[in-house]
Amino acid sequence: MNLSFYKKKPQSGYVRYLLTAMLLVSYVLAGAQDGGVTVTGKITAAEDGTAIPGVNVYLKGTQSGTITDGEGNYTLLVNDSKGILVFSYIGYTSQEIGIEGKTKIDVAMQASVEALNEVVVTALGIQREQKSLGYSVGKVDGKSLTTVAQENVLSGMQGKIAGVTINQIGGVGSSTNVVIRGAKSLSTDNQPLFVIDGVPVANGMNNFRTMGDRNEVDYGNAINDLNPDNIESVSVLKGPSAAAL
Repeated sequence: MNLSFYKKKPQSGYVRYLLTAMLLVSYVLAGAQDGGVTVTGKITAAEDGTAIPGVNVYLKGTQSGTITDGEGNYTLLVNDSKGILVFSYIGYTSQEIGIEGKTKIDVAMQASVEALNEVVVTALGIQREQKSLGYSVGKVDGKSLTTVAQENVLSGMQGKIAGVTINQIGGVGSSTNVVIRGAKSLSTDNQPLFVIDGVPVANGMNNFRTMGDRNEVDYGNAINDLNPDNIESVSVLKGPSAAAL
């Protein structure tokens, strides 16, 4: 008679339950040992008390962080109950608040009063600081275009930008000629490139059509159709570097 002994295989469900319980206890003990805490709160604007969504909330010196939801609420699990929370958002002054064992921290953020540097829109929507440009920029405010009513927006810019010659070649409704720092082309069209809200617009001078018995009619150029009341500002980029854009 052969007698053999076999180790009884434990039930797998019981083992999984036991391991889960052990991991949970270890996690709780580790959190208690490291001083971990879950911090919640709400971020509002100090001036009117409205909730601010998308505020960055993180533990200083770490990559542990979160952002506020649509109602300005946040929840963040940190492993240092004596750490410092940093609250930052564009347009508001950043704040640093010590946790000090607290589980609820509400913050009223103050609007930032820092002035932004003046920027110029170059080429197709590219923004640059004016002081960093390597070429001259002339600027006309939209209000100055409507102070004295003109036939079109280009006529309203006449005499307001150095180095820019603007004149109407015919009667009412005819094309307006714009030349920056003199004629540079051997063709019949020396018009600059116009970019309106990032969209290039042709402003050629070849808008003549023959009507009747060889009578040419000038139908005007495209920029003449703009309403000066809808223009916030006009920037004129001058020089070879600007032309390269």
